[in-house]
Parts: sequence; C-alpha cells; structure tokens
Amino acid sequence: MSIADIQKNIATKMDQSIVAFQANLAKIRTGRANPALLDSVQVEYYGSHVPLSQVANVGLLDARTLSIQPWEKGMGAKIEKAIRESDLGLNPASMGDLIRVPLPMMSEERRKELTKLVRTEGEAAKVAVRNLRRDANDAVKRLVKDKEASEDDQKRSEADIQKTTDRHIATIDGLIAAKEQDIMAV
Repeated sequence: MSIADIQKNIATKMDQSIVAFQANLAKIRTGRANPALLDSVQVEYYGSHVPLSQVANVGLLDARTLSIQPWEKGMGAKIEKAIRESDLGLNPASMGDLIRVPLPMMSEERRKELTKLVRTEGEAAKVAVRNLRRDANDAVKRLVKDKEASEDDQKRSEADIQKTTDRHIATIDGLIAAKEQDIMAV
C-alpha cells in the first residue's frame, strides 16, 4: 500500500463517518416533521421486524404532521403500536387507512437537551475522524520504518492527512451548527 492509497482510503472513510453522522442527526427531532424521524422504527411483519419504510409510505401532511400509508390493510394497528413503543415520544392517530403522527411542540428545556445531544453526536463523529487520522499516520510511519517511503514523504503525507482531517471536522462543525439552529427555531 502506498502513501497515495492511504490518503485516498482515509478520505473515503472520513466521508463515510460524515454520512453516518448525518444519518444520526436525521433521527434527532426538530420542531418540524421529517419522514427520516421514523427510520429507526421497526414494525412486526409476518414474524420478523422490518423498518417502517418497508411496510408503508411515510410522508408529510403539513409542517407538524407525518402521514403513514400502510401497504396492507391489517398493518395499521401494528404500525401504530411500533411508533408508540419507540422512544420517540409520538402518539399516532388512525384515520381509516391513513395514520397521522402529529409532532407535539417542544419546550425550551427539551430543545436545549436536544442541542446537547447534537453536540455529543458531533463530538463522537469528530473522535471517529481523529482516530482515522491516527491510523493513517501510523500506516505511513510503518511504510517509513519498512523503508518503502522517505521521511520527507512522511512529513508531506502527515500534512495532507491533517488538511483532510481539518476539512472533515469543519464539515461536522457546520452540520452541528445547522442542526442546532434548526432545533432552536420555533
């Protein structure tokens, strides 16, 4: 493995860390309805648990209400039960074939708790990126030790890896700020 391979590999893994962080952020509730909020809900379907999106269409009725349209008639009650049992604090209401999930207003205290959660998730993503930086630098040091690269190459590589790390951490900081602003907006 060459230094260029290590740098390309590290950039790809850091990008994956950011994608995972964005997925975690999508699960954190804001004041507005978002179909991604229900991605973590598992529904019992013929004896196995599957994601809600595999048994129903999830959409928006308005800014504060999600709509769920089950694909099969008998699934409505199971979907409602799964949403109630999830840790999201939502209370679905059935209207014929359509299930409405109104999102309650969040208190100022709850908003502050959620911003702390966003910061915690962001810090975890930053730690993941920094761990990837450390692993890449260790791999480059092994190449130098095995005489497959020079010390000058090592210095240049460490500088490039640091730039990549800084860029990804800045992206994470931007995502944190945007999500906090979204949560605090009334």
